[in-house]
Amino acid sequence: MDPVSSALGGWPLGLESNIVKELKNFQQAGIKPHFVFNGLDSEIRDDPFGPSLAWAKTNAQAFEIYEKELPGDAIEMFKRSGSPNSVALVEFLKKILYEQNVTFTVAPYSALAQFVDAVYGPPELFLYGIDRPITRFELTYELFDSREKGMSKKATRFLPEASVFRWIDKQTCLDELGRISPDLFDDVLLLAGSRLLRRFPPLENQAIFGKTFSIPDTVNLIMSSGRSVAQLCNQYSGDPLLKELDYLDNYKRVVTSVKHHIIITKDGDIEAMDKDRAPSDVHDCVGQRLPEELNMYLSRGMVRSRVLNWLASGKVLVAAPNDGGDSVIYQNLVRTQLEPLRKQALSLLANSLNRYYQRKEITTRYWFDHSTGTKFNIKDLLPSPKDSIAAWNVNDNTIFEQQQALKANVIPGSLSFAIRSLGDSEFAARTITPRSTRPPNTLKTIHEIKANAVWRFLQLRGYIDRQHQLTSWGKVLETVLSAVDHEQDQEKAAILAVELMRLDLLTADTMFTGYSGAPMRGTGVARLQNDYLDKRNCMLVSRVACLGKIRHQSRGYSGPLSRHMLAYYSIVSVLQAHLRDLVEMSLVTMFLEGLVDREREDWMEISLELPLYTEHSCALGVVMMTYLDELCTREDPTSEVTREEMKIRTEGWFEYCDFATSQKDAFDLWNAVYQGVKMAGKEVKAQNDWDEVDHWLSQRR
Repeated sequence: MDPVSSALGGWPLGLESNIVKELKNFQQAGIKPHFVFNGLDSEIRDDPFGPSLAWAKTNAQAFEIYEKELPGDAIEMFKRSGSPNSVALVEFLKKILYEQNVTFTVAPYSALAQFVDAVYGPPELFLYGIDRPITRFELTYELFDSREKGMSKKATRFLPEASVFRWIDKQTCLDELGRISPDLFDDVLLLAGSRLLRRFPPLENQAIFGKTFSIPDTVNLIMSSGRSVAQLCNQYSGDPLLKELDYLDNYKRVVTSVKHHIIITKDGDIEAMDKDRAPSDVHDCVGQRLPEELNMYLSRGMVRSRVLNWLASGKVLVAAPNDGGDSVIYQNLVRTQLEPLRKQALSLLANSLNRYYQRKEITTRYWFDHSTGTKFNIKDLLPSPKDSIAAWNVNDNTIFEQQQALKANVIPGSLSFAIRSLGDSEFAARTITPRSTRPPNTLKTIHEIKANAVWRFLQLRGYIDRQHQLTSWGKVLETVLSAVDHEQDQEKAAILAVELMRLDLLTADTMFTGYSGAPMRGTGVARLQNDYLDKRNCMLVSRVACLGKIRHQSRGYSGPLSRHMLAYYSIVSVLQAHLRDLVEMSLVTMFLEGLVDREREDWMEISLELPLYTEHSCALGVVMMTYLDELCTREDPTSEVTREEMKIRTEGWFEYCDFATSQKDAFDLWNAVYQGVKMAGKEVKAQNDWDEVDHWLSQRR
């Protein structure tokens, strides 16, 4: 894991190559792994925001240490902070597994309940009937002399015959704890604390157990109450935290959830474990059960669990980002500006399911305001977004003809194809294809499915009107897309830039007061004025660069850090997540409505080829800010000699970065976004500022 990934946001820069290496080692050792990921949330959490707040606090402390010029100590602190964005990392891993031909399944709820031959995971697996969970792999390597292009160098190779794995045997545990029963062992595991249930509060009482407690302490505690957790809770009924948590009720819910957890069978059926004995209200303990068809799409990776979880639980929990989310700008974004996108995504999904979900009340809570959430009922979201996009059922022949007519290397299902194809008003009219004009399951090819899903998404976002013509913002997006390469990363940067323009967040305005890592320098005789202008200009260019991708070796990041750029990337990241939700709901509702041929195996391929899947980081923004800020220390920052000298110097600060190509990418992205700003006209404020920054930047390339 990249030690400073929490300081950059997004997907870790050096992790993919390491994962691929380990997967190949498994293959060499004759191991065929099958990964299982969590699906919907079934955990009972007394503080759902606690983990993200703890991560953000540690990250803030790490930045404080970094600003004191103690990089080693800062890196150790960044390592401890981890990452609150585990969902994004799961998508990162699923992409790698798919590309490496390694199978995976997304469980309906907890991955722990999905039985396979040999299981690597936490001790909670004992609760689900796994008697020997694997806890550690010890892979052995040796150094050897390798020759490449006539040069000798040291390399490592994997030794499968010398590698081992470790496991814990349940029967051994029972014997060493005094030959206790399996049921008592399960209670010990639960009360000792895990992701399933918080630790029994009296075990945290230092007056009873000292600084730490042990597993034998937990055994003795339960034994002292007649092996009854109910009696134990009654014995400590005066404990205020025990009352506040309603601990006994939560314990009973977890026990029921474990015994009758919802799993997906090898045949693809969704059912409860020990289903013949499962109570009728098991959903109150595990979670609201979604239709099997939707679970199948989840299990194959076509759709993420986020919106499904919101609908099933009736709760949207907005956690703190890596930087802490202290900015009023960020808090307003997630509370107010992104709320319509969440409502659209939920409405799209709910209105493709039964009436129970169409009348579901949803509560949204935020890490910065626990007490006052917002509530709405899905039935009140009118008009339904599903009805407004129902006339997108364009077949493959029509799509292919337009692809040929465009005479450009644009692929159906890409943002470029979706927008540029509708620049032809005659073609746009032909795309009005209500369901009544098409037979069921009419969309079969991956190009048909992707193209129609993206058109639906773009209409929901206001780039296309109900007559399938480009709106004014659609023309702005067309301008930006026409100026970038037709790669997914470039197209993603283009739409994020336009979305940020619409939200009035693609500016150089002060957003993160008190955060370190903003541009610091200015030049010239009229010092104060030039200081302000240089900082403003550097800030705007760097924020645009945050939308792009750094060219970097498959190694951990080594270079300057900026909490300010991380905070801006938090805005980019949360916006991207909400846009991707809409993309996925536009897709999945086509399947749920029977518009698509379901007899297929390309679920993950569809997901990967739709827009806004991958995440990057703020690294390119940091690169550009460092270069431009350092230029401002020179008396003549625009001279060719100064610029070349500073490029060489900046490249040395970013050890594994292809600086020249990364810088060119950032300049090209700026050009495209600037063209979009000019196309937007009065819709984008401070047009003169953009003109001034563009002129300023042209002298520093």
